[in-house]
Amino acid sequence: MANISKRGNAYLITVYCGYDVRGKQVRQTKTWKPGANLTEAQIKKAVNREAVLFEESCKQGKVNTAVKFEDYSNEWFNGVAVLELKDSTLTNYRNYSKRINRAIGHLRMDKITPRDIQKFILKLSDGERHDKYKQGKLSAKTIKNYIAFISTIYEHAIKMQVVSSNPCKAVTLPKVKSTEREIYSQEEMQHIFELLYKEDKKDFHFVVYFTLAVFTGFRRGELLGLEWSDICFDRQIVTINRTSNYTKGKGIFTDTPKTKTSYRTLRLPPDLMNLLCLYRQYQAEEIQRVGSKWKDTDRLFTQWNGLPMFPNSPSLYFGRFCKRHGIKYLNLHACRHFTASALINARLDVKTVQCYLGHSQASTTLGIYCHEFQTAEAVAMEAIASVIQLPIVERIHRFKIDSE
Repeated sequence: MANISKRGNAYLITVYCGYDVRGKQVRQTKTWKPGANLTEAQIKKAVNREAVLFEESCKQGKVNTAVKFEDYSNEWFNGVAVLELKDSTLTNYRNYSKRINRAIGHLRMDKITPRDIQKFILKLSDGERHDKYKQGKLSAKTIKNYIAFISTIYEHAIKMQVVSSNPCKAVTLPKVKSTEREIYSQEEMQHIFELLYKEDKKDFHFVVYFTLAVFTGFRRGELLGLEWSDICFDRQIVTINRTSNYTKGKGIFTDTPKTKTSYRTLRLPPDLMNLLCLYRQYQAEEIQRVGSKWKDTDRLFTQWNGLPMFPNSPSLYFGRFCKRHGIKYLNLHACRHFTASALINARLDVKTVQCYLGHSQASTTLGIYCHEFQTAEAVAMEAIASVIQLPIVERIHRFKIDSE
């Protein structure tokens, strides 16, 4: 039976829901405030109805809770996120939570409204980046990521029957500007390779890294996670089985590939297999030179002592390389974009490109490289036009309309 007590102009409805595992009585409360024009009899009838409805909802598991957003998100981090999310995603979410908790962390989950979330979006739009490498305002995509995190917390709370709705579903997000992706042209890439293969022997591991990046389209973590056991020299294939990542709190660590389709096997051309043979000999010489200080990790790309290479090392090298040779610098993910563009221009269908790049869905590939597919379709139309010549010039006078 619900207990009703008057508190000033409002009524406190309390429902007792048994005892928890520690023997403490569990109770749920709700505050109800009557309308200004109701009579005493109407108020009594209305509050009793609210008490019955609230008690029924408690019995069905739809409980009212006074938990604050920060407290619930911390509970989610410790109980759900650590089991389901990758460390890199978990790190990003923890970084997001710092701004979020300052804005709405002190508010009760059931009291946060779409208006509160919309205010936070506006505040983010005016906020500066918390990144020493980049200056300026937060991008629309980053703001969208913040709200996606809040929405994730609320969806879990709904699943746990802590709240009944997600305020993020009613807000308006800033539009993400679609900018054309910068990709090296075929001539630029050929020039880069010509200079790359003139590099000093001490940078041979970066030469091999860059070559694999362009030919395979592997992600950075996938390349750094490659081990010699992943390469079958007899069959000339390479398999992605793991990734190598870095977070500030954890350092360098090994993880699983991004998606199920990221586990993939590619056949490499003979020239690339010969390059890997040379690189294996190069690494064997390095192991002999370093001696007992070498840590055998079986990784292709390592630090001087055999430990996995830091994820930012290839980018730092490529930045210095571009500066030395006066080449425009695009981040190393541009290698993956170049690979995708080359595959599309070779008339490969979207499903094949998806499998090659390890995207989870073909729609992801089509969404990222929509412009490249459209360009390839335009070129295909030109090919048809070159085969079929329309006799327009000779016979167009037959279709002229007499304007007189």
